[in-house]
Parts: sequence; structure tokens; C-alpha cells
Amino acid sequence: MTQLLAGDIGGTKTILRWVEVGATPAALQTLHEARYSSGDYPDLVPMVQQFLKEAQAHTGRSPEPEQACFAIAGPVANNVSSLTNLSWLLEGDRLEKTLNIPHVELINDFAAVGYGVVALDSPDLYALQDVPRQEHAPIAVIGAGTGLGQGFLIPCQGQYSVYPSEGGHADFAPRSDLEFQLLLYLRDKFNVTRISAERVVSGQGIVAIYQFLRDRQMADESPAVAEVVREWERQTGMKEKTVDPAAAIALSAVADEDFLSERTMQIFSETYGAEAGNLALKLLPYGGLYIAGGIAAKNLSLLREGAFMQAFTDKGRVSPLLENIPVNVVLNSSVGLIGAAQYAAQMK
Repeated sequence: MTQLLAGDIGGTKTILRWVEVGATPAALQTLHEARYSSGDYPDLVPMVQQFLKEAQAHTGRSPEPEQACFAIAGPVANNVSSLTNLSWLLEGDRLEKTLNIPHVELINDFAAVGYGVVALDSPDLYALQDVPRQEHAPIAVIGAGTGLGQGFLIPCQGQYSVYPSEGGHADFAPRSDLEFQLLLYLRDKFNVTRISAERVVSGQGIVAIYQFLRDRQMADESPAVAEVVREWERQTGMKEKTVDPAAAIALSAVADEDFLSERTMQIFSETYGAEAGNLALKLLPYGGLYIAGGIAAKNLSLLREGAFMQAFTDKGRVSPLLENIPVNVVLNSSVGLIGAAQYAAQMK
């Protein structure tokens, strides 16, 4: 049986999975999986070599992957990628030779998410709009995290092909007076003439919305959240920060401890839903729209409250079109690794 190697390569951590293909390319059996701290290694090669040794010791079998796919947190061009947060330069040709793997492909991590969503099962998903999907229709993927990833899948010869998008960098479109004030605030704050959707719909966007509401004195701050945000502001310019204000704001909102945090997450949910609806209008993904990224899964209760879906479908006379699109939150945090394995199985 064909053996594969899949990897989800990030600036902080890397997860590797040794896989065997079953009766069909879609039937993948995990033989061994391990997680590593990316910064502990000068390159991917020694990490993979260590992983293969550990896999042999753990299983008693000799790993001999014929194909490998590594999902990279950064841009990929011509099977080459320079990681954004690591001093790694990865080249598919070099990895083939040094790892003795006949075929190695590098793909963007959000493209891997696209390949992964079609392999998920019902427990891996939470339906925000549970309507029947059309089997041979496009699929859309959107995910707010550090930035705002977007992509789409088109059916082709019995399987889906994944295509990237830079839709997260499209213009932020305010839908209310308050959101228009937010736009003006961000233009002034960042000294730019335009604001992208990613500036609002992302982890950095959560913090920006909070700062906007705080600076406009729309409510008093919680001392605990205020200290985290101010410490983050004091660390401006540092490569690695010691606090995560977006997480602190979201947790405070869920706990119903701070009105300013609650209002921040409400605006975030509305702008996220509106941007997801914009993507859906452009693609009409009756095969499903999938919301990936850690923010959605970690804040599922906020998305369930209704502001997200109300903004998603609030598109005037074409609103009925969006009411027939299945919308699911991806709960499985390994979706990118699953996608890398699926891609490796399709490689020729």
C-alpha cells in the first residue's frame, strides 16, 4: 500500500503524520503522528528525519513514504516557500533529495484547509445554517485567525480542486454609522487611505474594535482586560508578544463579565458574518460555506447567538439566495493536516 507523509508547518509548532492509503485514495489510515516545536529545529529536514525514526520505533515498521505534502503558514510559489515566522527556506526539490521521498509538494496552509473540509465528518462540524448541500456545486472556505483566509473549491472529475483567494484584503465595507466610524478610526490609527476586511475580521481586528470602543469611551473597561490590552500595546514592535488580548476579550465576552468586550465581539461577529456573506454572493457555494480558523471554533457560542447569520443573509433583495447555502463551523483543529494528507493522496 502507498505510504504518505503529511505536515502542517507553522511558525510555532509543526505536526507530522505518517499515513497509509487504503482501498481508495480517500481511505487514509494514520500510522503515526507527532507534534514538534518549530523553533527547535534549523530546518524541516532534521525534524522529519527524527519523526521517521520515532515512527519506526513506535510501530515496528519502516516508513517509506512515496509522496509528501507540507502545508505552509506562508506564501508558496513554484514549490518553494520562505516561512514568515521562521528562518526556513523550503524547496520541494531539495526535500525530495535529502529525505529520499520521490515526490514532495508544498501548499499554503489555507489551501490545505480547503482540501481538508471535504474529508470531515459530521462530528467535526457545527451547522449554523442546516440546509441540504448540492453535490456538484462550489464550496467556499473562510477563516479568521492572524489574518482572514479565503478560498474556494470547484468540482472536477469526481473530486474537488482548491483555489486560493486574497479576498481578505478586499475593502472593508461598513454597514452602519458605527462601522463607518470604525473605518475612519482605523484609517487614522494606521495612517492609511483604505482598510481591508482583514483589519477588522481577524484576531488583530478584535483588538482594534475594542480599542475603537474604548477610545470613544462607549463603556468602562474591565481592569483585567484593560491590563492585557495595555501590555500588548506596550509590546508594539516586539516580534513575539507575551499576551493575547483577542483571547482575553473573547473570554470576557463569553463569561458576561465586561460590556466593552461583549460589544466588541458582537461587532466582530456581525462584520465576520457580513464578509462571509459577501464571499457567498460571489461564489454561490451551494456545496457549503465552511468557517475555519481558531477564532470561530473557540467562540462558537457567540456565532450561535444569531448576529453572524443575520449579517450573513442581510443582502437586500438577494438575501433568499444565501438562505439556501449550508454554513458550517469547522470544529476539527487538524483540518489542515487532514487536507495535506488528502492532497498527498491525489498527487501524481
